[in-house]
Amino acid sequence: MPEAIMNLSAEHREGVLVVHLAEPRLDAAIAIRFKERMREIADQPGTRVLIEMSKVEFLDSSGLGAVVAVMKSLAPDRQLELCALTPNVEKVFRLTRMDSVLSLHPDLETALGKGRKYA
Repeated sequence: MPEAIMNLSAEHREGVLVVHLAEPRLDAAIAIRFKERMREIADQPGTRVLIEMSKVEFLDSSGLGAVVAVMKSLAPDRQLELCALTPNVEKVFRLTRMDSVLSLHPDLETALGKGRKYA
């Protein structure tokens, strides 16, 4: 079986490590590769790691588990945040109450600016 290609890129913006996840699905098919790539990317400096998820239309339990694994793999002084969640993905985080564990921001600008959480 060929290795899943992961469309993941990172940049530093205003002292924040911003990771753009440009995959339509974060599910069992790519969850392991996502965790591996995120661990590589998270080695870069930055106290905040922000995943921009505007392209992700579907997230299953494997994808949710992968996000939690990434959060747990960060050093204690680093926090994982998510932004630009599509309605379906946001619903998964709310239903599982992971929105109380992770900071969810409506868009990248808000996350980089005031850092307001969803209302």
